[in-house]
Amino acid sequence: MNFLGKIKNALNGSKSVFGIQLVSQNTFNTFSYRGQVYRSDVVRSCIRPFANAISKLQPKHIREMQNGEIQTNPEPYIKLLLETPNPYMSMQNLLCKLAVQLKLNSNAFAYIHRDECGYPMQIYPIPAYNATAIYDDYGYLYIKFMLKNGKSPTFAYKDLIHLRQDFNENDVFGESPQEGLVDLMDIVATTDSGIKSAIKNGGLIKWLLKFKQQYKAEHLKREAKSFVDDYLKPDDMGNSSIAAAIDNKADIEQVKPNDYVPNATQMDKAVTRIYNFFGTNEKIIQSKFNEDEWNAYYKAEIEPVAFQLQKEFTNKLFTIRERACGNSIIFEETALQCASITTKLNLKEMVDRSGMTPNEWRKTFNLSPLPGGDEPIRRLDTALANNNERKQNAKR
Repeated sequence: MNFLGKIKNALNGSKSVFGIQLVSQNTFNTFSYRGQVYRSDVVRSCIRPFANAISKLQPKHIREMQNGEIQTNPEPYIKLLLETPNPYMSMQNLLCKLAVQLKLNSNAFAYIHRDECGYPMQIYPIPAYNATAIYDDYGYLYIKFMLKNGKSPTFAYKDLIHLRQDFNENDVFGESPQEGLVDLMDIVATTDSGIKSAIKNGGLIKWLLKFKQQYKAEHLKREAKSFVDDYLKPDDMGNSSIAAAIDNKADIEQVKPNDYVPNATQMDKAVTRIYNFFGTNEKIIQSKFNEDEWNAYYKAEIEPVAFQLQKEFTNKLFTIRERACGNSIIFEETALQCASITTKLNLKEMVDRSGMTPNEWRKTFNLSPLPGGDEPIRRLDTALANNNERKQNAKR
């Protein structure tokens, strides 16, 4: 029996317990901001630094042996899976997509496709409209998705990488950001609409003819059109009149452009509240941060998701026995890429004391690795304490 057949049999007599609505580019009735919150430049600017930072995390397969030896990427199929999770995207693309979905929905899903022996072979992100948690009669959890193409596949939870934040009332899903974000998006949308109207109205009328006598509407329109045709429109040679003369039946007044921005203070406050909602600030968005500011953002927003990725990939890619044998997936931090040159140069102390390998140090400068640079080194005057004791005892 194939995998889908097993799911159908397992779901016979099962019941739906709860579900969530996910934000999609074409989803309606989710956010009052036309259901397309990701089209907002404010929201996208908040999510982009987060997604870019998550996509830079480097996953590695680590195996800790009983004798203390640590092997890196010992299994070729796991190494290839972490580099190219599926034929259509790299791991960087997958992590970026999961990061965007996590910020928009407080939930992000990826399906692990396994071979007949149960080994993970491919990983696919799941951009769905909604997700519903289903328990079968044996207590096993499944997630039913509604996709853009109208299909509604159901996957076992053990075959899903599930990232979540704002994990509160629901037993499975993170809390949707809809209630906290919808009012802010309405304020920004209303303010933007007011700005557009002010710009259009301010640039629509440039000259005003004030007649000293009472005329019918048709006569006023005819006089205005005649003024435009005679003095404002260019002739066949492309030249416009630089002087105009009319009689005393009307005064000409130039209308100054309207540079008023409605609710400017209100808009700034709303944008700041959106920044706070996504845990970012203007310096992070505009790449004007210094080393300490980036490290603070990294610790608050990136590092918790990196830990969650490590746990999810480890628990879902390996069996209990494989985890007990020391297999795990780690996501290396790349925060040092944003460190200053002084900080990077001071890391030589870590290299001298085997805290970093020479190639790891070179990587912070975006330099290519050197042959033999993956072996840790240690200065002779920083030898291990037990070695010094042995040498002293030998001299005695």
